[in-house]
Amino acid sequence: MKNKGCCLLPGGWAGVGAAPAAAQEKLPPGAKLTKIEARPASISLKNPYDYSQLLLTGTLQTGEQIDVTRMATVEKPANLVNLSANGLARPIADGKGELKFALDGQSVAVPVEITGQKTKVEVSFIKDVMPVLSKIGCNAGTCHGAKDGKNGFKLSLRGYDPEYDYRALTDDLSGRRFNRAAPDKSLMLLKTSGAVPHVGGLLCQPGEPNYELLRNWIADGVQLDMKAPRVTSLEIFPKNPLVPLKEMKQQMAVFATYSDGSRRDVTAEAFVETSNMEVATVDKTSLVTAVRRGEAAMLARYEGAYAATMLVVMGDRKGYEWKETPTNNFIDGLVHDKLKSVKILPSGLCTDAEFVRRVHLDLTGLPPEPETLRAFLNDPRPSKAKRDELIDKLIGSIEFIDHWTNKWADLLQVNRKFLGDKGAAEFRAWIRKAVESNMPYDKFAHEILTASGSNVTNPPASYYKVLRTPDAAMENTTHLFLAVRFNCNKCHDHPFERWTQDQYYHMAAYFAQVGRGEDPTYRGQKIGGSAVEGALPLVEVISDLKGGEVKHDRTGAVTPPKFPYEVAGELAPATAPRREQLAKWITSKENPLFAKSYVNRLWSYLLGAGIIEPIDDIRAGNPASNPQLLDALTKEFTQHDFDVRHMLRTICQSRTYQ
Repeated sequence: MKNKGCCLLPGGWAGVGAAPAAAQEKLPPGAKLTKIEARPASISLKNPYDYSQLLLTGTLQTGEQIDVTRMATVEKPANLVNLSANGLARPIADGKGELKFALDGQSVAVPVEITGQKTKVEVSFIKDVMPVLSKIGCNAGTCHGAKDGKNGFKLSLRGYDPEYDYRALTDDLSGRRFNRAAPDKSLMLLKTSGAVPHVGGLLCQPGEPNYELLRNWIADGVQLDMKAPRVTSLEIFPKNPLVPLKEMKQQMAVFATYSDGSRRDVTAEAFVETSNMEVATVDKTSLVTAVRRGEAAMLARYEGAYAATMLVVMGDRKGYEWKETPTNNFIDGLVHDKLKSVKILPSGLCTDAEFVRRVHLDLTGLPPEPETLRAFLNDPRPSKAKRDELIDKLIGSIEFIDHWTNKWADLLQVNRKFLGDKGAAEFRAWIRKAVESNMPYDKFAHEILTASGSNVTNPPASYYKVLRTPDAAMENTTHLFLAVRFNCNKCHDHPFERWTQDQYYHMAAYFAQVGRGEDPTYRGQKIGGSAVEGALPLVEVISDLKGGEVKHDRTGAVTPPKFPYEVAGELAPATAPRREQLAKWITSKENPLFAKSYVNRLWSYLLGAGIIEPIDDIRAGNPASNPQLLDALTKEFTQHDFDVRHMLRTICQSRTYQ
């Protein structure tokens, strides 16, 4: 069939009956298809701006699945739908038909229904215009989203503040960016289309969806609709794709769910980024190219919502054959499941001599004494029995207590510079007692966060002697106990996560009513302070005040305390002191980050790297290397009432550790 022509839309559109433009991509040498599946199974486009990202997945005779979107030939009904080289379908006219794809003797048909092409579409600034401004780069940090904007015009970074952006567009320069009577003469369109000089270059042209959408919004009167549905969640497909060989490609698709329950394909406006460019790269159309064997997280970002999936580039694994390996506990089974999925054989067990050195260093920070090593090596019992016995002997030993006291003293900044000799000694002694008694981790964190009184008589109160402002206390607390970097969203919404600038100040408000007064017993005794405060009292009394608020830097308004996400279960009443409310929320068994962040930290201490790495950066774009394992460890920790020694013992006893 002949190509009936192509439209001005980007992406190399394929005409009627033609194969997609990138059809020169071929199956791997020797590969044989057994099935082709399409996602979505059918396409329904209801307005001129609607589209659908097709993903064609082929199953090989080996059982592996690959992206064949750009390999298959296609037959499609005339003048009904346009299909880009990457499989993005856009409407031409109302009607029904079928897209028929074929490759290597396999085929699949996708029903298509197009409606509403002659119906006037009310373009929403929130739902339609803002995503376009983001996609073409207007509010990027290198353009008008920079701290001071560009050429006298500033937008909020990545569009986190639509109302501010609307005012900037319509009020600045007396609104001269728009010509409602002649939309094509609007400066906003003249610059983006290159009709007048624009440092940002050519961004869209007449006939392209982005241009026409902006034009229609201007023609309709440049309306602001703050009540428009907002994005509540994001999904990226396919889930955990596997690319068999380097240089092969995988198309991604992104879907948004809105507050009114509607769902929308947003692939063309979403941003998909890779966590590891040495493993996989991705272009502006969300097409991923495999570079070398390895894993890379693919992060989708759209209108303040985020989703991620792990992409594996398998590489040539000829000759691989899984060998059944014994397991010591649930950890090993979950590790083996992951190794099987990426075709890696587990390492062998370390020798008894290696184990003794390893477990001593990890649990006590010290190498074993020569006589300890000799006794272990001369013990005729099976390795597992004597290894388990050694683990039990080391956990709770004096050396163990000293080692883990040091770790927490570092994390809690036990330092004479902040606390003086007396305060530092008492805080360290309190930590040591907590480690020695195996204080449950939730109680440990709760006592620190709610501590009141003199920081000498109640040492965990030293936490607030070190962290003296609401923002410093909040940033440290979320970082330490939740592994969330909340400092990134102080000046604007977090660039790689769902956290917003508003949430930063809502969280800081929980620390706004911390009182600090000089302990009369030590009156007149000082220690070094900051350049702003000067010398500080040697000992302070920490308390909960009745007043004290945080003002939002952007709005100047007082910001009430509010948690950034809901946690099921019993929490402190709203009448309780703010620190008590916060501590109860953080340490809840239902808080998805509290237990997870600590078991990930323990895993990193024992195995050298976290399941999430870095260990203090849990976010959508930094997913776990083995999420099933991390979830199982988290469940084990909470079911055993935050028993740290139990978790250390469980990990050390695993074959994976050994």
